[in-house]
Amino acid sequence: MAKVLMKGNEAIAEAAIQAGCRYFFGYPITPQNEIPAYMAKMLPKVGGSFIQAESEVSAINMVYGAAGAGGRVMTSSSSPGISLKQEGISYIAGAELPCLIVNIVRGGPGLGGIQPAQSDYFQAVKGGGHGDYRVVVLAPAGIQEMADLVIDAFDIADRYRNPVMIMGDGMLGQMMEPVEFAKKEVTISEKPWATIGNKEGKPRNIINSLFLDTQDMENHVLKLFEKYKEIEKNEVRVECYNCEDAEIIIAAYGTTARIAKNVIQKAGAQGIKVGLIRPITLWPFPTDVFKKWAEADHVKSFLTVEMSMGQMIEDVRLSIKDTKPVHFYGRTGGMVPLPGDLLKEIIKIRGEK
Repeated sequence: MAKVLMKGNEAIAEAAIQAGCRYFFGYPITPQNEIPAYMAKMLPKVGGSFIQAESEVSAINMVYGAAGAGGRVMTSSSSPGISLKQEGISYIAGAELPCLIVNIVRGGPGLGGIQPAQSDYFQAVKGGGHGDYRVVVLAPAGIQEMADLVIDAFDIADRYRNPVMIMGDGMLGQMMEPVEFAKKEVTISEKPWATIGNKEGKPRNIINSLFLDTQDMENHVLKLFEKYKEIEKNEVRVECYNCEDAEIIIAAYGTTARIAKNVIQKAGAQGIKVGLIRPITLWPFPTDVFKKWAEADHVKSFLTVEMSMGQMIEDVRLSIKDTKPVHFYGRTGGMVPLPGDLLKEIIKIRGEK
């Protein structure tokens, strides 16, 4: 199939439809509005249903219902809208229902601004809502990868009966790049647990996240965490770039990873060997990859680069257990790190050896 020039938001929506998503519930908020707009136009053409809910709270609970009935379902929003969905996301995780949640991140806290940011990292990877649970979080760095990860996200969600989040920033949502959609047969696994009614003598299913007995509640949480161990074992995704002889390794994801690759070339031209570890799964985090490179003699330090005041840096530090220095460079509030400023930071770190 020929490549098409699309915005990131539109690529997400088209990939979801091609992945078999037939239900979308959402509420408009910048900078992700092209996703619901595309779904409103295209879903009815493939027999799907689009509903603009009266609020983000309503939208996520509609997702709960459609997921419980076994449908491939998604919602999308941006930072404050995702905050409003957190109770529902916790319910969905507790009820073990597969769905896709897309967060095209904008500045915060509060209503913030509409410019790109990565300051929702804690919210995404540490749970966000109440209780002990995890959401798989995928972080694309380009429009093609956005589309590819949507298809993977639905499969991961079904495989583990767990919500999956794709977290991009406003820049990725709005920028345009060529995208190729591989036309392939979509196989959606059977869902014998779905609440589709007692048809043809099938057993009556109940989906619930309420456990009044404390021992039952604990047993359920322990079961969830056994599942999360399997996800950690099987689903870690990461890109290592130019790390083989790097003296400084940048840790970055999404848009900042793209900027970092550009700076790595500029640093190389000045004789500074810099590499990049780009987590594609923010959870499960690629802890073992960071450990591996921290043990390499040629690696002297790490530099975490984020469009936030420093959130992923905590997971980098936990991964390498203070075996090497971890520096930080970030911009926040919708500001994007500039290559020249990042190169200055690298030169400064190298001079501290």
